[in-house]
Amino acid sequence: MGEYDRPQEVSGSAILLAFLSGAAVGAVAALLMAPQSGRESREQLRGYARRAGENLREVTDRAGETWQTAMEKGGEVVREQKSILKEALDAGREAMRRPREQPEEKKTSGL
Repeated sequence: MGEYDRPQEVSGSAILLAFLSGAAVGAVAALLMAPQSGRESREQLRGYARRAGENLREVTDRAGETWQTAMEKGGEVVREQKSILKEALDAGREAMRRPREQPEEKKTSGL
């Protein structure tokens, strides 16, 4: 399979950016084509900008919360794996300290 045949993964931030860009272009186009005064258009633009800013803050807050949750879960996984590794190392050290049992030599009878 070639380099261009593989499906490309798209991040959530790229999708959000594309959505917001499309919304902004659509809003500007609608304002330019709408039969209203300049003052009304500016007020409408301010409203769009305010709502876009609020939506962006909400998305940013949610992204921050998601990042925090991911970091906490990652820390838990690291602590668990560290504990498992420590137990394995301790068991290995203990095994090395124990005297090795040697198999009993078979006694051969002299014929």
